[in-house]
Amino acid sequence: MPKLRLTTQRESIFNNEVISKFELFNSLFLTLPFYKIKDTGTLLPLFFKSCEEGIANGAKPAQVIEEFFAKYTSYTDRKDIIDLLFRFIQYIERQVVLFDAVEDASFTKLNTTDEQSTLAFILKKNADNKPVLAKIEKLIDELSLRLVLTAHPTQFYPGTVLAIITDLTQAIRDNDLTSMNSLLQQLGKTPFFNKKSPTPVDEALNLAWFLENTFYFAAANIQEEIDQNLDEYNLETKKILELGFWPGGDRDGNPNIHADTTLEVSKMLRQILFRCYYRDFRVIKRRITFRGVEENITKLHDVLYKNAFDQTCELQDISIELKENLNKIKDTLLEEHEGLFVDLVNDLIRKVDLYGNYFASLDIRQDSRVLRNVHAYCRANKPISSLYPADYDKLSEAEKLDLISFKEATIAYASEPDALTKDTIEVIKEIKGIQQRNGEKACHRFIISNCQQASDILQLIELFLWNGWSKDSLTIDFVPLFETVNDLKGAAAIMDILYSNPFYKAHLAKRGNKQHIMLGYSDSTKDGGYLMANWSIFNGKTSLSAVSAKHNIQLAFFDGRGGPPARGGGKTHRFYASMGKEIANKNMQLTVQGQTISSQYGSVESAEFNIEQLINAGLTSGLKEKHNVLLDPENKALLDEMAEDAYTAFVDLREHKLFVSYLEKLSPLKLLSQANISSRPVKRNGGGEMKLEDLRAISFVTAWSMLKQNVPGFYGMGTALKNQEKAGNWDKVLKVYEESDYLKTIVDNCMMSMSKSDFTITAHMAADKEFGAFWTQLHNEFELAKQMLLKLSGQATLMANYPIDKKSIATREKIILPLVLIQHFALEKLQHDQNEKDQHALEKLAVRTVFGIVNAGRNLA
Repeated sequence: MPKLRLTTQRESIFNNEVISKFELFNSLFLTLPFYKIKDTGTLLPLFFKSCEEGIANGAKPAQVIEEFFAKYTSYTDRKDIIDLLFRFIQYIERQVVLFDAVEDASFTKLNTTDEQSTLAFILKKNADNKPVLAKIEKLIDELSLRLVLTAHPTQFYPGTVLAIITDLTQAIRDNDLTSMNSLLQQLGKTPFFNKKSPTPVDEALNLAWFLENTFYFAAANIQEEIDQNLDEYNLETKKILELGFWPGGDRDGNPNIHADTTLEVSKMLRQILFRCYYRDFRVIKRRITFRGVEENITKLHDVLYKNAFDQTCELQDISIELKENLNKIKDTLLEEHEGLFVDLVNDLIRKVDLYGNYFASLDIRQDSRVLRNVHAYCRANKPISSLYPADYDKLSEAEKLDLISFKEATIAYASEPDALTKDTIEVIKEIKGIQQRNGEKACHRFIISNCQQASDILQLIELFLWNGWSKDSLTIDFVPLFETVNDLKGAAAIMDILYSNPFYKAHLAKRGNKQHIMLGYSDSTKDGGYLMANWSIFNGKTSLSAVSAKHNIQLAFFDGRGGPPARGGGKTHRFYASMGKEIANKNMQLTVQGQTISSQYGSVESAEFNIEQLINAGLTSGLKEKHNVLLDPENKALLDEMAEDAYTAFVDLREHKLFVSYLEKLSPLKLLSQANISSRPVKRNGGGEMKLEDLRAISFVTAWSMLKQNVPGFYGMGTALKNQEKAGNWDKVLKVYEESDYLKTIVDNCMMSMSKSDFTITAHMAADKEFGAFWTQLHNEFELAKQMLLKLSGQATLMANYPIDKKSIATREKIILPLVLIQHFALEKLQHDQNEKDQHALEKLAVRTVFGIVNAGRNLA
């Protein structure tokens, strides 16, 4: 666990470099002349003041806004009022971008890696200790980090805005006021949202911006540093970092993704990568103008240009050919030209090693219930129909396992399948082609979400064997995804069955005896609340690590983490650093999604820093391999009890008769589908009645964050801690907290979630006839959690140990306070009868506020 740094100097830097500069540049921004917003910049500061004072006095959002218009404007017509509010939104959205840029410009001054956890420091410290160096070499050989970009609907900045942020950040860093002025004007005129919902391919293109502009450089820079550090001590290097990609492959609950989508995205990733290679190669070609390399330079130019720009180019895996030519150039430079410019060639070789022909591995994901239906459809056709009884689906799990035979077959389909079945069969066939064109790693994982039994995995393997794949060349990793609290409890038993299955055991042996297992933080939190979700995943990882070790299987946990703590986000590197030797932790894999992508990986500097943090966490955890005190019987019993109390409190709340209607009426939950931010529906049952079980975890968490209540990120924590205090166990809880870095991280991330809550905004709800008691219940638990967490951590205020983060959050919350009030104003008006035109305008108003609120939160949804 990294020690908390002295913060006085960093706070001073933050105040001078971020707060002061933002206030200065914001005043410049408010005076810029934009179309149709002549007086907006003048009125906006008054609106901010009205919002702050109104909420402080306990007024309703609608009352605050109506009093502002009466006091400072002559507007009385509904259309004029809504029009000005839209202009306020446009300004505030861009103020958020400005703050992002100012903060990002100061990134290197505010963030420094804990040197004692870096590979360079560890190697230097143990330079003369051969046993430790051998251990480091073994750890490096086993260590890996896979970052998987996912297209969840909380990444609101389009590529055009991301490019402006990048340029604006650099202008601020350089104090280039002329460029800043131009960029702010460009920002004011650039749309922030889509007029129509993006397609899966659009989402892939948006996320590919990060691959091309940040990860391509950052990952290579990190790998270069690792190579240099290990080479200095004559240790063999290894590729540590891998990139994954979900847009175009993740079809769970997304009816808009088809096999041709997956194919198109795989080709797009390949082409973007070769454009990056070609961009680097042009620098090499310009510099290396010597004799002896002409033939290789010409070959590379032709093949890179064709693969980057020629749409008719025959696609095949040419990574070996690329490296052969680059290595010949390298050898010539070393032998005949004193190694001049060899660093440019090494850089491109390193990138080809990292990204091959594919850039990022495209994962395929589908729900187990869909896959069971596909299996049933295939069983009904010859020759498979003779292998299974008609009542197969009604058999017990043990009976199914006895019948699964892994026969290779070519099915003669007698009838047209439904759309989901057809897509599954087609994508299974298409994966083989993707591997042939882009390399095996281009698409080698099939993730089964909602995995509940061993047969879910084994039946999927049969689907591959029935649709073009053979046992001897099954170059696929089958990845179960365990999501709910109950699924996590039974996960180890399922894997024990799989590891014991002769066919699956042989398949794993061919895959290097490595098993990928995905764990879902979002759905487990929605299912069981914050503490139970984290504790269930901890226990699940412990039991899965034990059963994998029993079968001599190398385990790679793939954590489905969202942005906010309620969905597994927060300071994730601290989770990995605090696992303990009982949890397999040398193969770290996690999803990166929503605003987390732009906030943590939006620039090369921030991407390098956050990648380093994760790798350093794996290094320190792997070298120390400390026992995790939470597994001591007494401590485990204590956490079991706390998690159960928190779970009971959360489930009682979730089953409250007003729970869903509270979210529906007071948050923009029902309107999120109008935001045109995702190709995937907000809920799984299409146009049916709003049911909690059908609601996606992202929408669920987003709705609570819009209310500024963040219930999934804290609810039950206060009750659990208070119950322990009442039982006389407080000293035990305190002792566990002081000894357990994992528990500290859970507490810190919970406090981060609570820091982005503000119940004063909805304080008027206490007197509401319908929801007053329910709001009070939420508020009481918030205050109890705050009281108990501060007592446990010894802090005076939430996040007192992280004053920079605390100030950043407070500033962002202040910026978007008017957006929150505008949203509540619109939703309140929508509860009353409106004509069709006004209703549409108010709905649009409410939806538009979501963008700025989530963008400001950075890991809010």
